[in-house]
Amino acid sequence: GPTQVLRKSLQRGAVLSTGSFLVYETHKLISGFAEVHASFKVEDVIEQADYLYGSGETEKLYRLLVQHKNSDDAELLWRLARSSRDLAQLGSTSAEEKKQLTYDSLEYAKKALEKNESNFAAHKWYGICLSDVGDYEGIKTKIGNAIIIKEHFQRAIELNPKDATTIHLIGIWCYSFAEMPWYQRKIAATLFATPPTSTFQEALRYFHMAEEADPNFYSKNLLFLGKTYLKLNNKKMALLWLSKAKEYPAQTEEDKQV
Repeated sequence: GPTQVLRKSLQRGAVLSTGSFLVYETHKLISGFAEVHASFKVEDVIEQADYLYGSGETEKLYRLLVQHKNSDDAELLWRLARSSRDLAQLGSTSAEEKKQLTYDSLEYAKKALEKNESNFAAHKWYGICLSDVGDYEGIKTKIGNAIIIKEHFQRAIELNPKDATTIHLIGIWCYSFAEMPWYQRKIAATLFATPPTSTFQEALRYFHMAEEADPNFYSKNLLFLGKTYLKLNNKKMALLWLSKAKEYPAQTEEDKQV
């Protein structure tokens, strides 16, 4: 085992009785172990991370992943982006920290994309984090980034057509553009030759697609199906979906708000 090897090299060092040789030998030995260990690490860290995520251990998960912020692994980096964002959303996080974490999460998502452009989750979280940063940058930037955000969501769906959350997010995108107030439309018109527009019908289509991909996956999708039907003056269908949202077993803070 490692201790025996270490003991042998120490004996050898003692025979030569030169301290520097001893230090060098030991250092070489320890860094050798570290390298061997590193090759297993990513899968182990991801497995641990997913366990913590499933258990709702937001702070622990962040502490685990932030140690690997210089990783080259897209799977690790998008999880760090998500985790930073989750930490930012906690009620106990100060406004200052929230802002820092929001910008950090965008950096991590961007890095994940640079490392692997065909990772669907990297596109998804880049879109989400870019949208979050917009809250600090003002309405002009928010509208300016909108098209980039939608492109990343669409790319994520191309790469993984079964990801209901991303389909839902495109629905939210369409919904917010459909209900955009006139003054924001004026800003959009100055930013784009042809400003992005959408309709409640288009939003509805995405919310239904998300529901088909994964029925009952998310309280907010049920809520928005109801809200969109209300916008389209279909009270019967609105009642159906809003009742489902109301009866949804609340597990997260967001479910309770819904």
